[in-house]
Order: sequence, then C-alpha cells, then structure tokens
Amino acid sequence: MTETTERQQRFARGKEVLDAVDGAAGANVIDALAEVAPELGHQVVAWGFGEIYSRSGLEPRDRQLVTLGMLTALGGCEPQLDVHINAALNVGLTPEQIVEALLHSAVYCGFPRALNATFVAKKVFAERGLLPVG
Repeated sequence: MTETTERQQRFARGKEVLDAVDGAAGANVIDALAEVAPELGHQVVAWGFGEIYSRSGLEPRDRQLVTLGMLTALGGCEPQLDVHINAALNVGLTPEQIVEALLHSAVYCGFPRALNATFVAKKVFAERGLLPVG
C-alpha cells in the first residue's frame, strides 16, 4: 500500500467518525481551514478522528466528557467547546450531564473557566431548544 493510499484511508476513516460525532460543525471547521491550513484540517480528521477518536478504549460519550474537561481547563477554547458540546449531545450526553461535568471542572480549573464553558453550553442548548436545563 502506498503512503498516499494510507493517507487517504486514514482521512476517510476519520471523516466517517468526525461526521458521526460532530456532524456539520466538524465539517465546517475543516472547510474553514481549507484556504489557510489544509494540512491542519487533514491532520485533525486523519489523526485526531481516524486514529484517536476511532479507538475502542472509550465510548464516544466518554471521549466527549474528557474533551469538555480539557477544553474547559485550557481556557480560551470557547469555539472548540461549542463544537464539542454539540458533539457531546450528538453522542448521547444530556444537557444535565454536560452541566454537571462543567460544574465538576470548577474544582480543578477554577470558576472563571467553568463559567466560560457553562455559558458556551447555555448558548448551544438555546440553539438546540434545550433550555431550561433542569
């Protein structure tokens, strides 16, 4: 198998996972990179989703919980939180579970970051008609 064929297969596998997890939001991110950094877009799909997200060690909902926690802890990742809160809903997490995970993150990364993440969640829930959250 040639390097090009392997590269295409990793991308195809990653695109399948990306579409299942992120839906249109993931494709929009990759499309937005096309003019400025197409290789970064390729690596997000091929490596991030084709190699990492597709592994069997964690269920997609658990991967999203981990991702939400890390993005919250990093801070300044609100656009990515928007995508991954949508993804968390897509893979079966409830708004209540997402809010609980963000509340839990306050213990480890502080109230400002937990608040910022929760406000992103509120925006996503509103866009999806999921407010109020019990």
